[in-house]
This record gives sequence, C-alpha cells and structure tokens, in this order.
Amino acid sequence: MPTSYDLHCHSTASDGTLSPKALIQHAANQNVEVIALTDHDTVAGLDEARVEAQQQGIRLINGLELSVSWNNQTLHIVALGIDPQYPALRDGLNALQRYRQQRGEEIAARLEKRANIPGVLAGVTELAKGKLLSRTHFARFLLEQGHVKGMQEAFTRYLKRGKPGYVSSKWADFEEGLKWITDSGGQAVVAHPARYSMTATKRRKMLGEFIECGGVGLEVVSGSHSKGESHTMANLAKQLGLLASVGSDYHGPENRWVELGRLAPLPDGCTPIWHDWE
Repeated sequence: MPTSYDLHCHSTASDGTLSPKALIQHAANQNVEVIALTDHDTVAGLDEARVEAQQQGIRLINGLELSVSWNNQTLHIVALGIDPQYPALRDGLNALQRYRQQRGEEIAARLEKRANIPGVLAGVTELAKGKLLSRTHFARFLLEQGHVKGMQEAFTRYLKRGKPGYVSSKWADFEEGLKWITDSGGQAVVAHPARYSMTATKRRKMLGEFIECGGVGLEVVSGSHSKGESHTMANLAKQLGLLASVGSDYHGPENRWVELGRLAPLPDGCTPIWHDWE
C-alpha cells in the first residue's frame, strides 16, 4: 500500500484548533504516515509535534507556510524540510510575527470603530492563545459573537478589501522569502495554486519567477482543489518540470469538509515532491 502523505496542515501555533500534539495524534488515527506541520509564518509548534510523532511512529517533516508578496498579491509558499534554526529564516519569521501582531491590532481597531463591535482585540487574542494573530481568528471571533452565521460570511462582510476590518498586507518579499527557504535546506512549494485569482498567463509568469528563485514544487492535490483543478495543476507541474505535492490544509475538526490525510492520489505522470527524500 502506498505511503500516506499530508504535507500541509496547521496547529494552534498559528490558526489551527488542535495543538501540535493533538494534531499528530489525529494524524495517527487517520493513518497518515508522513506529515508536515506548516503553520503560518512560524515554526513554534515543531518541537511539540516532533516528540509526539516519535511516539506515534509518524515521520514529521519540518515545515511552515510562508506569506509572501508577488506583484502586490499575497501568495502562500509551503516550505518542506527546512532547518528551523537557520538564522535568516528565524529572523525573517520574527519580523513577520511582529507585523502580524501590528496588523491584528489595526484590524481590531477598525472593527471596533467602523463596525461598532466591542472587545475585538481581547477576544481574538484569547482565541489565539497567545500565538500569532490571523484573519481566521477574527473570523472565528465574529462567528462566536453572533455577528455572522459562517466563517466565509465573516470574510465577505468584515475582512475582505473594502470592508470595515480590511487592512492591506505587507508580507515577505517573494524572492527574499524563497531564499530563506532554499538557503535553510528546504523545498519551496506554491500552496493551493488554484485558489489565487489569476489568469493562466499571470499564473505562468508567477511560476516562472518562482522557479528562477529556487522554487521546486506545486501543491497539486489540495483540500481546497476540485478534481478538475488538481488535474489542471498536475498538467502545469509536468509542463514546467515542478515536483507535485499533496496537502489537506487541515485546520481542525470544525471544518468537516477537509480531513487530515483524506486526499486523492496524485494524477498520473507527476513526480512527487518526496521522490528523492531518504
């Protein structure tokens, strides 16, 4: 039976709802054999996850999901096999975490002032359990407080461009962020590429620059991709010589439509990202 991989998931170190330990335990229950913990702009959960992975007999890949800016558009890059202690990477992540805190405070202030919603910062900080703030935490707060009926509505009504809580993002420079990953010994993978609002021409342009900057992979099978989108991304990966990755983008049991390790196989002809892993 083929090895079960899930190379994109989140814990409470960023915007997931399971602790790193509980996430690995859930992975074991789902028969995942190789997992990458890829929290947003942080490696804080890796040590806890590694201890539990050893207990469960699961192979843990050091990872993260890095936020970068390309042509004024936010992109997410999954980093696999990084050295979490690499100085330039750690410095870059520390800067991003400081920015996330500042952005979170600004989002809270705007929601309190423009949408007349009290106690936003305190509520979101409690949800984040002292970890970095993300827009997902704000969406959860708005849902729990009864301002919306679903997570997507929170983004649509309050957090997207032109809405009361929107704050423009300034992430790591595309080239610089990829350098942090590759210089630390990692492999850079474009996360959930079908989710970005891009024409086919723009996507190819971005991927061309991605390859020039040392990027090697494309997340072909994703928890947010349809079957058709996965096949489109598989063809693109084959045409461009990119390795193919798989990841659920699991955030916790609340999102019942996405399950850890429950992923379709890679389409035929793809070279998996783990092809040359020992």
